[in-house]
Amino acid sequence: MRNHPATLATLLSSAGFIAAEEEAKELLACAAGDVELLDSLVARRLTGEPLAWIIGRISFCGLEIRVDPSVYVPRPQSEPLARRAVERMPRNGTAIDLCTGSGVIARTLMSSHPGARVVASDLDERSVACATKNGVEVYAGDLFAPLPRTLEGRVDLVVGVVPYVPTPALPFLQRDTFAFESPLAYDGGRDGTEVLRRVLTDAPRFLRLGGALLLELGGEQAGALGDDLARLGYVDVSVLVDEDGDVRGIEATLRQPRS
Repeated sequence: MRNHPATLATLLSSAGFIAAEEEAKELLACAAGDVELLDSLVARRLTGEPLAWIIGRISFCGLEIRVDPSVYVPRPQSEPLARRAVERMPRNGTAIDLCTGSGVIARTLMSSHPGARVVASDLDERSVACATKNGVEVYAGDLFAPLPRTLEGRVDLVVGVVPYVPTPALPFLQRDTFAFESPLAYDGGRDGTEVLRRVLTDAPRFLRLGGALLLELGGEQAGALGDDLARLGYVDVSVLVDEDGDVRGIEATLRQPRS
């Protein structure tokens, strides 16, 4: 019977899901004893639909975050970026979360710094609606474009998980990714740095001097952005790596641009 944890875990494992036991527990909890509902949930998962869409939430940095269908599902690999953002954020400061999706990083900042102001943006209307339901002050539009002009020069932190997968690499992502999620959340252009470079260029208009920029990226992209960072007045640039030594992001501080 599927409503037995071990049986369900075996089914999920045989279908190729790595965290089968944990997923079985989540699905059983969501079904709450309703066998027909459980069968429906399991059937959806077996198609490859993200678990977060099925159960309607995800755990991120110890918080339970609502994730609606069609909204980008936050990855655990983004948690170190969010934690570092919390460390760089002044207690009563102001932050911008770009490409916020469900609002997960914004919510992490808000939870750790209740006195801070955190605003966010996203192009996708469904993401804007989801982040709003998660209590985030979010604006619909491209990167900084929809944000209040009153924030210019006053922001302590800009953070974002913007699209950074090189276009030629998109076909190599997990096979079910684009059966459900939009390439809009991933496609960073020819070398993956097109959106990243736009953020580097536009962030100084909003950051105060001494403000921090934190962006998720991968591979050799940190090195590829070195000249842009120096030209635009960023200093103290460091590369963020995970426990395996894989590059996960960059951190930089804004100073006066060179003349």
